[in-house]
Amino acid sequence: MCGLAKRVKYIGSPEHKESRSFAGWPRPRADATICDPALAGNQDELTEWLRAGLRQGTVGAPWEGDFPRYVWHRVGDAVYEGRLVNSGKGEYKGYELTEEETPRGI
Repeated sequence: MCGLAKRVKYIGSPEHKESRSFAGWPRPRADATICDPALAGNQDELTEWLRAGLRQGTVGAPWEGDFPRYVWHRVGDAVYEGRLVNSGKGEYKGYELTEEETPRGI
């Protein structure tokens, strides 16, 4: 999955933001997890987290074209889920999961 990891990009979503970021002006959904504001300017780091999850094989079906719909990555005690939003370009948004939401083995 290393070759695949080079093709993906984290683009984020304004649905998970409370302030302006690389994803645009915020448009938070009532049921969406709000991102840590400290990550708002870290698109490159978040893309690396996504790529690390792919390299580790922590991915979930279904596959949409060349890309898995879900990619998970652990940072300390937090687990983040990347969700495919553009299967043609390999673009993902992401959010932190609760312990109950975290897939086993991640």
